[in-house]
Amino acid sequence: MRNAHTTEQPSPARSGGGVQSIERAFDLLEALADSGGSVGLSGLAQRSGLPLPTIHRLIRTLVDLGYVRQEQSRQYVLGPRLIRLGESAGRLLSTWAMPHLAGLVEQLGETANLAMLDGDQVVYVAQVPGRHAMRMFTEVGRRVSPHCTAVGKALLADAPEAEVLALLKRTGMAQHTEHTITDPQTFLGQLGRVREHGYALDDGEHEIGVRCVAARVPDAPSTIAFSISGPAPRMTQELIDRAVPLLSGAAEALSAALRADQPDQSGATGR
Repeated sequence: MRNAHTTEQPSPARSGGGVQSIERAFDLLEALADSGGSVGLSGLAQRSGLPLPTIHRLIRTLVDLGYVRQEQSRQYVLGPRLIRLGESAGRLLSTWAMPHLAGLVEQLGETANLAMLDGDQVVYVAQVPGRHAMRMFTEVGRRVSPHCTAVGKALLADAPEAEVLALLKRTGMAQHTEHTITDPQTFLGQLGRVREHGYALDDGEHEIGVRCVAARVPDAPSTIAFSISGPAPRMTQELIDRAVPLLSGAAEALSAALRADQPDQSGATGR
């Protein structure tokens, strides 16, 4: 997540025939996505670093095309036409992730998941079930709160503290089990340990008898993480110790694949 309290400068124009107005339009769409909700023209100016006349011209075009919607409050939000693009991108991300998920299941036996942060919630976007008859039934598309899951902790670990606290205030930190963390400062302490160790744990915090270990995919276009989950008797410390480097390796491999598909500074793809 970007820090909403810092003013960002517009991205430098790329050489190689890039169209500046398109680059700026996508800067605005990303600023809207980073806002976590609705934002006005002055907020967009602060986040993007673009002059107000430029923002007004571009935002009107995006509204006319359906990629941005203006609320009655005159604030702007992402528009419904982006849903189809997001669904297609999500399917493509799942396709790229599946070999890594299958490899985790092959080596560990337990269910492997890919989850992403979508607004204030965690959504599971890909999964390969474990080999055991008794396994987790967290299905693709399910949404959960970040404060009670390993993937949520992994996804929020690098976010600015003020943004995490604001999210926790909005979501309310509902108590799902006796082990659920419901105190914001305790949760921030957990995020510190995730940053220190490079992985996150959920020990019966969302469902009794279920343990999960997760690692974030670094330098990805979206905030995503891999996880392994299973019944606590099988998710022993020995299995978690084995899982951590495998999760980190899968995360690094997917990150490299995603970076290879991004344009470099000259505007050409990394492939």
